[in-house]
Amino acid sequence: MAIDPYSHTPVYVQLADLIRARIESGELAPGASVGSEMALSQEHGIGRDAVRMAIALLRSEGLVTTSRPMGTRVRETPQRRRVEIPPGGSVIARMPSGRERRSLQLDEGVPVLEVHGPDGDVEVLAADEVELTRPA
Repeated sequence: MAIDPYSHTPVYVQLADLIRARIESGELAPGASVGSEMALSQEHGIGRDAVRMAIALLRSEGLVTTSRPMGTRVRETPQRRRVEIPPGGSVIARMPSGRERRSLQLDEGVPVLEVHGPDGDVEVLAADEVELTRPA
């Protein structure tokens, strides 16, 4: 699929769709580089601003991470640990605050889970690092 400059879909969304499809198909494996801004710009015949917007969209979805000097890479899937929801407890999913992102070292686009115990205790967890279970 090529970028269609005459489409009603913005070119940055089209590029994000192309990269997302490559990630979902396994063509771009976890940890793989998605390419530099310049390379993506030249390959698809679009401006670097559009490339930046596409990468920002994919980051907000939790699909890629960007760091210096590594560039933009497909986000690795973290190892999950089991967390039991206590009897009478509840869970709320939400996006983290800036402070929570820093303290939990969360990538952009990764939500948190608030696990509320029946006694009022609240534990905030990175949603991509846990598997919630119910007591048997």
